[in-house]
Amino acid sequence: MTRFWVGGYGVDMEGPADGIGVLAVDEGYGPTTLAYRGAVAAAPSPSWLAQHPTLDVVYAALEGSGEVAAFARTGENALRPLGRPVAAGQYVCHLAVAPDGRFLVASCYGDGRVVRIGLDAAGRLVPDARDKAAELRAALFGQGSDEANESGDGDGAADPMAAADPYASDPNRLDPNGDPRVSHAHAAAFLPDGRIATTDLGYDLVRIWRPAASGLTLDHEVVLPRGSGPRHMVVHPSGHLHVVTEYSCELFTLAADREGRWGLVSGTPVSAIVTPGHDYPAELSRSRDGETLYAGVRGSNTIAALRVRGSGERVEPLALADAGVDWPRHHLVHHGALLVAGQRSNEISVLELDDRTGAPGRVRHRTPAPAPTHLLLAR
Repeated sequence: MTRFWVGGYGVDMEGPADGIGVLAVDEGYGPTTLAYRGAVAAAPSPSWLAQHPTLDVVYAALEGSGEVAAFARTGENALRPLGRPVAAGQYVCHLAVAPDGRFLVASCYGDGRVVRIGLDAAGRLVPDARDKAAELRAALFGQGSDEANESGDGDGAADPMAAADPYASDPNRLDPNGDPRVSHAHAAAFLPDGRIATTDLGYDLVRIWRPAASGLTLDHEVVLPRGSGPRHMVVHPSGHLHVVTEYSCELFTLAADREGRWGLVSGTPVSAIVTPGHDYPAELSRSRDGETLYAGVRGSNTIAALRVRGSGERVEPLALADAGVDWPRHHLVHHGALLVAGQRSNEISVLELDDRTGAPGRVRHRTPAPAPTHLLLAR
């Protein structure tokens, strides 16, 4: 039986979820038998989940409390806490685990922090013992980052400081929602060369980091158009990095030059129909072969499919389909179907994918689930 762990919003984030849930698909019957089986691990608003690369351990971003928690799988539908949660930052919303399983990177929407948390041989979270007040070391640099790197202790860790707004000289210091521009870290992705990319939705930045023994060192930044709001990313098999933007509803492609410095190579709207200010793209995923990208669009509640061209450097809109849910917060591709988590409609839908083009089609199935925000295929 195929299973998915389901993250969701609980009472501290104004949702009905009471922990990590499980979604099951009967073997041999396909996604149309999808059913939510309830919570299997109590946790406050586990809005994002991540799997250890080799161990049966799942990590949860507890968004409301600003913590990260680890859970060990003890049965087909059972998870137990693995140690105590550790503090990360305000509204921690995304986790990415290093391919070697030695640490994870937590992105915090509320205060813009990007945090490295060590993992031991059993997959337990290892707080930074040198920073008892926060339990771990933040690694977010901005203005004065060179000074921060020089004043570190030699292992890549440095004291947290405010990120720098690349458009600080603009007299209109508001974001597209009319709020003051502040740093909002939103996602991280491990790049083929071992470095790490993170998005700053508030400051329109993609940051490139170098991991060190117990910290992250800023390598450089890529500035995207003002007000675009980079949110989530996928790494293409070619090595290109695709970034979806929440505010401008675009898909940007980044690539590294011969010196390893990343830059913007192309961009396109996720769809000719999607409207900035009304629509807010959320998750970005890709097909196994990387030929098709899928962006969930909140507002119009659609899934935008895009075709990757050339060697990964160009992307163009392909199709737009009804997501079948309200506020598609997250989605994933699984065996010729697209599973979509509808945060506001408290349900998960299954869309068929065209075998030839990869375009999303009709809604094949729906199942109730409490404020789902993330879907993770169980090991």
